[in-house]
Amino acid sequence: MTAFRDFILGHTEDDTAALLLAREKWPDIDMSLAVNTIESRRKLKAKLPAWYGCPDLIYPNTISAEQCSSSETAALKASVAASLAAHDKMAAEEKPAFRGHIADLTGGLGADSCAFREAGFKVLYNEMDEALCNAARHNFRILGHDDIIISGKEVKPGGVSGIIGEFAPDIIYLDPARRDGAGRKVFLMEDCRPDILALKDELLGCAQYVMVKLSPMADIDMAVSRLGERCREIHVIAAKGECRELLAVLDRDWKGEPGFIAWESPCNPFVFTAQEKRQAAMRLAAGPERLSGFLFEPGKALLKAGAFNLLGERFGLVKLAKSTHLYLLPGNNGKDTIEKLLGFGKVFRIIRTLPLGKAGIKEAGMTWPQADVTTRNIPMTSDMLRTRLRKKPAISGNGTGIIHIFGTRCEFSAGKADNLLIVTERITRLSDI
Repeated sequence: MTAFRDFILGHTEDDTAALLLAREKWPDIDMSLAVNTIESRRKLKAKLPAWYGCPDLIYPNTISAEQCSSSETAALKASVAASLAAHDKMAAEEKPAFRGHIADLTGGLGADSCAFREAGFKVLYNEMDEALCNAARHNFRILGHDDIIISGKEVKPGGVSGIIGEFAPDIIYLDPARRDGAGRKVFLMEDCRPDILALKDELLGCAQYVMVKLSPMADIDMAVSRLGERCREIHVIAAKGECRELLAVLDRDWKGEPGFIAWESPCNPFVFTAQEKRQAAMRLAAGPERLSGFLFEPGKALLKAGAFNLLGERFGLVKLAKSTHLYLLPGNNGKDTIEKLLGFGKVFRIIRTLPLGKAGIKEAGMTWPQADVTTRNIPMTSDMLRTRLRKKPAISGNGTGIIHIFGTRCEFSAGKADNLLIVTERITRLSDI
């Protein structure tokens, strides 16, 4: 493997198509594996930096690198599994002792299996693709996880117990493949492989808990309905400003509605129940004169979770409009609330409001020459408004003090709706207030 590793490191930035064409120059190198490894490492550089920093790892195909969990989301799923273990230990008198065993039945590259192992679980890794299985056996040894049990069987109805054998997992984890035989993306659970809907009862017969990774594009209410009454939790996981995963947790003994946990960061969950979501009432500003204080833009996990009215109740926020998921925080609400909101999305100080018309656009364009621009719930895209404002992008869209102009529809409890420009500056830390 030394020659293979040296080849990978020596050709990290090369054109892989050219390497394939010139494969005769390196007769001792498995060029298909080398090219897949080079291309996979490029995909994993930001996603799994520790793996990228280990050049002895091999990757037999690039699609598995594209679809695997990032280090952040894998670690978060391991923490969810650990919380299930802690819950079971509290109920030890009523249930069999929690053994700390987890079976990853759709192992892929093995990023999730490694995260479970690092969290202290005994892990069974199963993957029906022989090349991925062989790669996992090699990679786990390099990564110091050679105690992970490896299996290479197909997951299908009637076959789960044959995979698990005597392992007796407390938790079964699955990440069904979301591509069909032609390589096209699919989103419905029954179109994924394996079909979790056809397997869920069998899986729960083999383990107390089943954790299933779903497409971030899946409709949450539909997923809950189809998974049934043993769906205990839905986790909505965001990373690097995008909703990356939905994770459903099934519990053999659970009956009723699930809880919801939106993760904007690994240490900052927003937890709520379906009943809280249903009962939360929307609050609107009384009129345009009340548009002052701070503006809150929820993160992607909160938006996907859909607890729009509940956000207002939890933090004393006022919604700009029923379908405009931006919120007002009155200036007298205090730093404690702003500190909490900074962990769930972006906070902006409101500088000025202007009518979204020719005069308002002209004034905003002349007064603030550089700004980020966002539109919400109006018949105009962000790029269209940016062009009309003649705006150059802000120097950095992430720092404190960056001007951000929102073009948005506002609805008021004591007056008619209006489209407005709300000029703000970004707040990223309490000391800037």
